[in-house]
This record gives sequence, structure tokens and C-alpha cells, in this order.
Amino acid sequence: MPSGLVALALGGFGIGLTEFLIAGLLPQVASSFTVSEAAAGWLISGYALSVAVGAIALTAATARLPRKQVLVGLVALFVVGNLLSAIAPNYPVMLLGRIVAALCHGSFFGIGSLVARSLVVPEKKSQAVAIMFAGLTVANVLGVPFGALIGERWGWRAAFWAVTAIGVLALAGIAALVPAWAGRVRPATGTDPLPGRSVTGPDESDPAPPSGLRAQLRAFRSWQVWLTLAATALSYGGMFGAFSYIAYTFTEVSGFAPADVAWLLMVYGVGLVVGNLVGGRAADRDRDRALVLALFGLTLTLALFGLLAGSATASVVLVFVMGVTGFASVPGMITRVTDYAHGAALAASANVSASNVGNALGAWLGGLAITAGLGYTSPLYVGAGIALLSTAVMVIAARRARSPRAADRAPAS
Repeated sequence: MPSGLVALALGGFGIGLTEFLIAGLLPQVASSFTVSEAAAGWLISGYALSVAVGAIALTAATARLPRKQVLVGLVALFVVGNLLSAIAPNYPVMLLGRIVAALCHGSFFGIGSLVARSLVVPEKKSQAVAIMFAGLTVANVLGVPFGALIGERWGWRAAFWAVTAIGVLALAGIAALVPAWAGRVRPATGTDPLPGRSVTGPDESDPAPPSGLRAQLRAFRSWQVWLTLAATALSYGGMFGAFSYIAYTFTEVSGFAPADVAWLLMVYGVGLVVGNLVGGRAADRDRDRALVLALFGLTLTLALFGLLAGSATASVVLVFVMGVTGFASVPGMITRVTDYAHGAALAASANVSASNVGNALGAWLGGLAITAGLGYTSPLYVGAGIALLSTAVMVIAARRARSPRAADRAPAS
């Protein structure tokens, strides 16, 4: 495994911690700044909105810059944002720090995925993306307990100092270990069977990816790009439509005590880690087939969870499987959209934005179902319905990829 992938995974871990740890620190932060719970909640929702905006804006603004330099700059922005949060004298500065840190999130994972796949031979590109995202999935498992533990012992500011230190390590690692040529990928179409890329340098027969903003926007002329973005948004919508209210399902339906929710969420997080790694390997064998199976697996899991939520044992098993099937499609979706976008970084970052749009859509629809009086299992059924739509979109995309028309031809490996 190229050492540059380890540095990227560390960056993903730090960014993931920043996103998740605030949930365990929110009461302390609200008390420290004497703000209401609703105002403190903006430290979470403001972060999410900043991710969606930054993913597109920063990727577009840095379109012509070398990708390693962009990654270094993004992680530096992440460090500055968390430093602001750690030293914030008041709530507005704290919120500003969260927004600044979030700006790098989408672009880092979008551009980082292109860099990660360029470090390995084409046959392992989805696995490389999965390794980078392993940092994010591990942070999902550890983020809330990490923040709560440090915050309880040394105060909430110490948690942000710790994340700042992780950011500095990731910055140094990316600067030292990611090669300057990283980020060049092959286009989606073409019949020339290029040899496997060496991990010590770029394949000279690889064309440079589109660098100008206008050239990158041309990637969005592809129906395959739009279908993949739609499938991504719907898959996240299905998972988060259920996950956003899973604590209520556990306590009100499955019969768990509120204190059990923390370890149940860790079971879900372990599922994310497993799904990410398994999904990356499967996508490198037969990507479209793996994506369809993962999305249909998520659909079945959520529907079954809704039926069996009254059983505590079934709930533990199914929340793990929900994590596995929910994240198994992520590496393949990213390599798919970037293949058909001819390596355009803007498309990779748009995939991250699509996932955040899906998160918001799923949480909103799940909330509507509960408000309508359909009970605390209804978000699971809502999630299953959204995931089924994602499966249908992916089936359409896969069929178009097998079309004899050049525009729909499957990408070369």
C-alpha cells in the first residue's frame, strides 16, 4: 500500500472527527458560551451546509492547480478552522471555525479520491478510494466517544486541540508522502488497453485530467455522471432517512435503554468500516454489479429492520448490516463518477455534495413520516423506499453502460 494512502486516510480521519465529535460536546459548548441548544445545533447544521457549498466552490476555484498542492492547502484550511474553534472567545468565532473547517471537507474527499486512485494500478482503484475513506469510517465509530471522553476529562477545547494536532500530522504526511504527479487518471472511454500504472510515477500515456473550469463542466454533459450522482444522493438519503431517527427506534421500539444507544451506534460504525473495505474490493471486480447488489441489499436490510425492530437481537444484527450495505457502494460510486467525468475533480466533489443533499432529504422525509404519526419504524420504511429508487437508478445506469452507443460505453479499467 503506497504510503501516500496512509496520509490521505489520516486526513480523512481528522476531518471525520471534526464532523462527528461535536455531537458529544454540544452541551458543554452551549454552556460555555451561554447559548441555547438550538443555537448550539448550528455548529452541526452550519458545518453540513458549509460542506455542500465548499465542495463545489473550492474545487472550482482550484481547478487549474496541481492536486497535491490543493490537498495541502485544504488540510491547512482544516487546521486553521479547528484552531479557531479551540481558541474561540465567543460563539460567533466558534461557528466561524466550524464553517472554515467544513469548507475543505467535500473538496478533500473529492480531490483526494482522484489522488488515491492514481497511486495504484487501475485494477485496485476502488480499493484505494476505500482505504482513504477508511479514515472517515473509523472516525464515525470513534468520533462521538472520542469527543465525549476528552471533553469530560480536559474540556471541550482540548478535543479541538487534539483534532488540530491530527490535522498538522496529516498535512505533513501529505506534503511528504504524496507524490507531486498524483491525481492523473485515464478517461472513461476509449479502446486502447493501457498498461497498469506504476506506483512510482504516472503512466505517460495517461492524458492530464481537465483542469480548467469550462473543461470540467463539460463532464456534466454525460448522462452517466448525472445518473451516478442521483444514485449517490438517493443511497445516502435511504441510509440517513433511517439513521437520523435510529435512536428513537432503539429506545421506543426495540426496548433498549437510552444508555445503550452509544454502543449500538458503534456497532453501526463498525459496519461502515467493513462495508467500505468490502465494497472497494467488490467494485474492482465488477463495479456496476457490486453497486446494484449493495443498494438492493440496503433496501432489503431497511425493510427487514422495520419489520423486526421489536426484537433487540435482530436490531443489533440489522444495524450492523445497515452500516455494511449503506457504505459498500461509496468507493464504487466515486470511481464511477470520476471515470465517466474523465477525472474532473469537480465531478468528484459534486458526488460529495450529492451525498449531503441525500442526507438532508432522507432526514426530512423520515421526520415527516414520524410527524404524520406513522411511528418510529416509519423512517426505516422511508429509507427502504429511497434506497429502492437508488437501486433502480443504478440498474438504468448499468444498462446504459452496456449500450453500444459511445456516450454510454462502460469506462476502461
